[in-house]
Amino acid sequence: MTDTQDRVVIFDTTLRDGEQSPGATMTHDEKLEIAQMLDEMGVDIIEAGFPIASEGDFEAVRDIAEVTQNAVICGLARANFKDIDRCWEAVRHSERPRIHTFIGTSPMHRMIPNLNMDEMAERIHETVTHARNLCDNVQWSPMDATRTEHDYLCRVVEIAIKAGATTINIPDTVGYTAPRESADLIRMLLERVPGADEIIFATHCHNDLGMATANSLAAVEAGARQIECTINGLGERAGNTSLEEVVMAMKVRNDILPYTTGIDTTKIMNISRRVADVSGFQVQFNKAIVGKNAFAHESGIHQDGMLKNPLNFEIMRPEDVGLSATNLVMGKHSGRAALRAKLHDLGYDLGDNQLKDVFVRFKELADRKKEVYDDDLIALMRDAGSEVDDHLKVKFLRVICGTQAPQSADLVMSVDGVDHMVSASGDGPVDATFNAVKQIFPHNAHLKLYQVHAVTRGTDAQATVSVRLEEDGRIVTGQSADTDTVVASAKAYVAALNRLIVRRQKTGTDQKEITYRDVVS
Repeated sequence: MTDTQDRVVIFDTTLRDGEQSPGATMTHDEKLEIAQMLDEMGVDIIEAGFPIASEGDFEAVRDIAEVTQNAVICGLARANFKDIDRCWEAVRHSERPRIHTFIGTSPMHRMIPNLNMDEMAERIHETVTHARNLCDNVQWSPMDATRTEHDYLCRVVEIAIKAGATTINIPDTVGYTAPRESADLIRMLLERVPGADEIIFATHCHNDLGMATANSLAAVEAGARQIECTINGLGERAGNTSLEEVVMAMKVRNDILPYTTGIDTTKIMNISRRVADVSGFQVQFNKAIVGKNAFAHESGIHQDGMLKNPLNFEIMRPEDVGLSATNLVMGKHSGRAALRAKLHDLGYDLGDNQLKDVFVRFKELADRKKEVYDDDLIALMRDAGSEVDDHLKVKFLRVICGTQAPQSADLVMSVDGVDHMVSASGDGPVDATFNAVKQIFPHNAHLKLYQVHAVTRGTDAQATVSVRLEEDGRIVTGQSADTDTVVASAKAYVAALNRLIVRRQKTGTDQKEITYRDVVS
């Protein structure tokens, strides 16, 4: 291979190395589903599994080989005939099969099978030859290559090439190397090994020091033309090179990384989420490209800049990876411009005075929640709309509850601008609160509905409470949202009473009938 070639082959090992993450085991059907998604995405080679590992692994590789349409289907095999034969039985059903065989070549790894350098060299020659006699597409890997003596590495790579390997993978098995070392190693092999320019060099990097993607791209710059990677960087220990990172790096920085792949990047986010679901390994929020926060902005300065021009704070478009749009995350750092834009997207167009009032409520909520979701804002708008006629208004509420009854509530409620304070008990904190309200504002309305709904997820989620009251055939409802369920209950109850007062007025009931308890002001 020459350095002028700009096509990089993407070798995905999510279903093999990725699945080796403790706890990441996938079912047979899930493996087939992910394999088909990888195939449709444009992955060149899918390492579908380790056929000798179990009957289930063999069946998965075999079935993937049968159903995929475009990608080369590869299986992994240790350096022995039994492994290689089993691998061939699984992958031979593919239109484009590959056998990938490996052995550890560093001083520490040579001790595992207790082979000296010459014995290992002979094992490599025999096993690669056997694999090539079965399949014309053979990949060979010297495991722990980055800690193997350079002279010996050159020797065994030459042996593998002469035995028929068409791809030589240079793994950084323990994630120890750095980008400059990664590049130098590939250059050294291309310069010193006879026949190196006739095969493809690959790189397989682990992320133990957080440099897997950088190491892979450095190897490509030095002449490697295959990157082994996984969706979401899934893999043993700290994971592997992330497919999405290397692909998008080449796409965004084609000025210094002038390489191409066949990957349809618009499918990245979809497969990322699916792999997270089936593997049980959720993507960290701040993960590059596919993390929840990768296209999210909470800072008011950032949000204002994004509204003016997305390029101010984003180097790629969300659409490039399959997202519909940038997410302006609403939180305590958000400004009025972002709140107005977000509410507009939700169908609320507010005047300046309305926005000012809602912004105050929003900030109060944001101080209590880590993140304000769209549903929170909708609940906030509904809550704001419920307080048009504030004859009654909750000013202060404290409840005492627990295993020892009765529960009690201390309430301060304003009545037409005058504060009243009372204490009441009840069967639970909500009942005590409602009793306190009724002491301040006696009425004969019957509670017909009390309903609590969590607006968003998490222990800090807002609760939306709905209350329905009936008095003399008049039915009124009140709704409120708060991170404190009891506070939301009190506000919803009072909102319903406010509407009851308005209904009384509209039906001609004498205002004198609306009486309030004479309590301490």
